[in-house]
Amino acid sequence: MTSPEDATAVVRLDLRAGAAALATTQAVRDRVAEQLGRAGLPEPDYPLFLVTDTPAGLTDHQLQYELLSGYRAVGETRILVLLVGSSPGSYAGGEEAYLPDRRLVRPTTLRASTTGLVWAGDLRSARTALDRREPDDPASLAVLVDLLSVPDVFVRVLENLRKLPDSIAAPGVRLLEQDLPTEVRDRAWRDALTRFAGEDTGAGDPVDIIPDSRLPEPLRALVTGRDSRGQAHRRPDGQANLAHRTCAESLDRADEDLVALRSFPGLLHPARRDALEADLHQAREDLGGFRALVERALQGGGGAAAPTAEATARLGALGLRVPAADRAGERVGEGLRELAGTLLGDGLALRSVAQHFTALAGRVEPVPGTALLHRLADHSEESVTRGSATEYAAPLRTPGAALLMAGAAGLLGGLWQWPAVLAALVVPVLFVVVALLGANRLRTGRRSARWTMGPRVAAVAGAVAGAAVAYAADPPLWLGGTGLIVGLGLTAEAVRRLWRDAADSWAAGRGTTALRIALDGLDDLLAELVREHWAAEERLYCADAARSVAGMLRATAAAADAQAAPEPLAPAGAGGSGPYEDDDWLSAPSALETPESGAADGDADDGDWAAAYAWDNTPDRNGDHDAGRDDDRYGGDPGPYGAPSPAAYPAGPDDAPWESGEGDHAPRWLDREIGEGGPDLVATLAGDLRNTALAAMAPYWGAVERGQAGALALARTEQRVRELLSAARHHLWHYGVLAPPPYPADHRARTTAAGLLGTDSLRVAELVGREADRKAVVQLSSPEQGALLSRDPGAALWIRFAPGTLQGEIEAAWRKSGSPVEEALWTSSGRYAGLIRLTPLRMGVVDTVLPRQSTGGSARTDADRAEPSVHAEFREDDRW
Repeated sequence: MTSPEDATAVVRLDLRAGAAALATTQAVRDRVAEQLGRAGLPEPDYPLFLVTDTPAGLTDHQLQYELLSGYRAVGETRILVLLVGSSPGSYAGGEEAYLPDRRLVRPTTLRASTTGLVWAGDLRSARTALDRREPDDPASLAVLVDLLSVPDVFVRVLENLRKLPDSIAAPGVRLLEQDLPTEVRDRAWRDALTRFAGEDTGAGDPVDIIPDSRLPEPLRALVTGRDSRGQAHRRPDGQANLAHRTCAESLDRADEDLVALRSFPGLLHPARRDALEADLHQAREDLGGFRALVERALQGGGGAAAPTAEATARLGALGLRVPAADRAGERVGEGLRELAGTLLGDGLALRSVAQHFTALAGRVEPVPGTALLHRLADHSEESVTRGSATEYAAPLRTPGAALLMAGAAGLLGGLWQWPAVLAALVVPVLFVVVALLGANRLRTGRRSARWTMGPRVAAVAGAVAGAAVAYAADPPLWLGGTGLIVGLGLTAEAVRRLWRDAADSWAAGRGTTALRIALDGLDDLLAELVREHWAAEERLYCADAARSVAGMLRATAAAADAQAAPEPLAPAGAGGSGPYEDDDWLSAPSALETPESGAADGDADDGDWAAAYAWDNTPDRNGDHDAGRDDDRYGGDPGPYGAPSPAAYPAGPDDAPWESGEGDHAPRWLDREIGEGGPDLVATLAGDLRNTALAAMAPYWGAVERGQAGALALARTEQRVRELLSAARHHLWHYGVLAPPPYPADHRARTTAAGLLGTDSLRVAELVGREADRKAVVQLSSPEQGALLSRDPGAALWIRFAPGTLQGEIEAAWRKSGSPVEEALWTSSGRYAGLIRLTPLRMGVVDTVLPRQSTGGSARTDADRAEPSVHAEFREDDRW
């Protein structure tokens, strides 16, 4: 048998009205395509047909059944026929006396192993004995059709029917429906779409906030791999390395000259200053040569476009080494796909993920050499001169130790009595002489070098203080001599420190520091140029693909915004070509809403889906059983699966779920539990949308990996996203909130019924776990049909089913109660749970007749000859 995984949808056909419109193979295929197209589904490989008919229609519609049985598909075709009403000849007027012929007659076409019949003679929808409903009450029939339209239930019912005689059974059911009101589901859907799409702030590219540790390996290699390859960017024997080494050696010699200048001989003799200036002049010339080489490298390192192989070759001619890419860009598409899945799995909105991809493109995109040319100005000769002048203009800072030593030297040298007190002037005079000599030695042009005044002032102040102390204390001469010797030693150390700082300041003003900074800056710029050429083509492709993904994500967000926007009401009679133009489920009434209070019992509203099942029971139409007059029998009115009139089916009968009310309008075998939405409803729907988006983008990643992520692939992906979002909306309406969409889901378990609906799954567990007795279900059979059922209690087959999402909760409740139920059917739909009992008919009740092929006449057209014309004669010798 067909597994639920093979079946994507159940095609519903109602042959009680409009069967004449399905008289050709093409008409049947068009009807199937119409239903599946509304649901956004492709042509099925394993077609499942749910046909609603009457017992008399089994022989009247033999042509339609043969067309359905011969439906061309990859796999086998399964047909489940739901019969409504009593068999012909069951009543004899108002006396309710049985006539002898109470058999159910079927053609041999429906005896195939791929076909089963469920005969509901009376839907038993009345809740009280005084409430007399029609045997084919439309609201109740809509519930039963909606239940059998679940592929899991369809397949299981058909499998069980094969185990029964003649593959025919009378059903008994007990159902529980859990769902949300329309306004709650609508609001949750729109909130989920808004959360899924994110806000459009209109801002530019954000700051890159993706840590490298979160990047997939292929992308992390492109982002961080170039940074780890910044060393040895100059070949040892290349021009770049030679120019850099020459300039560096000149600066090293200048540093050595500066060390010699800072000593006392440098203060006394001008030769060392001249050597330093000569080396600085040579270093400037060498730096200019290196700067010119860097400029050529930048100009040849790619133009406005990204670096190319030719640019890499030109860099090699200048002595620069660009490391090999090491196959770093082989799995760019895989990395982008993994990154998108990671970010979406973390709950980020589409526009936020798009901003991350845009930031990633900015990080990984190679920068051409010409884009770095403007940074040469930071290391030009003017910049070096300006930096040197800035260093020279900086105020001299006198070290605190030098000031203390100058003051102490003046104090110790001033401990003399008159007339030896004149010796106190020795220390201050030495500081003045050194200041004049040092300023003259470091003269630049006509301007003498600056020399700090602090030590001179401190020496004079110390000498005055020493003389005052000597005048008051009257020290001996040996103490004054000793103090002067110590003071001269302190003076020498203070002068050495002052000269060293003055020489350093003067050398910095001449360019020693600025030249070294410029050389390092130019070399760093050259290293950055080489890094930008590393894996340039792979990184450029990654950047383009990341921007393409960002554009696709923004388009997906726009599609989600379009889905969340309130749909304008279409004018009456306006048609549409889209799959949901005639199925505005968001504005359709909920399955939990009650009809108008003024509506009469059993009368369906014109806009009610259940009204589609209402067929005329007038004597004029019931009295005519001519198989060749379907159009006369049904008055030419189109059935619920035909071309519906706007007045009868404004929202699309095949795709919109049935509507029925509560209380008196709900069948007695159906209980409803209305939820107001749980705390996890919006988050779960947003997660379903993320899974839907990932499923829609799956083909796009293949185009990215093949390097074909262009406008065509983007347009196709956008179209697929819109289709799958519409399909997700369709799935939510038909299968409820509890059922996950049929797309690859994440590994996290779906939340509970309390989290989604605000209801408790214990009631479902109690219903499905009931004992299999006749009190648990309501038999959908009329009293006269009950006489045709098997009296063997063990002959009936039971089907226990519940939403697969609640399997864990229900099994936990069963284990807690100590009565686990085996072989429960876990369905893909999240709306229904309950019990189905299939009771076989007694032997001899079912007659199978052979169809008689009509030879037709010469008046038949070619199109008529292409389709079989079948009639049946109900004779005893034709029965099996």
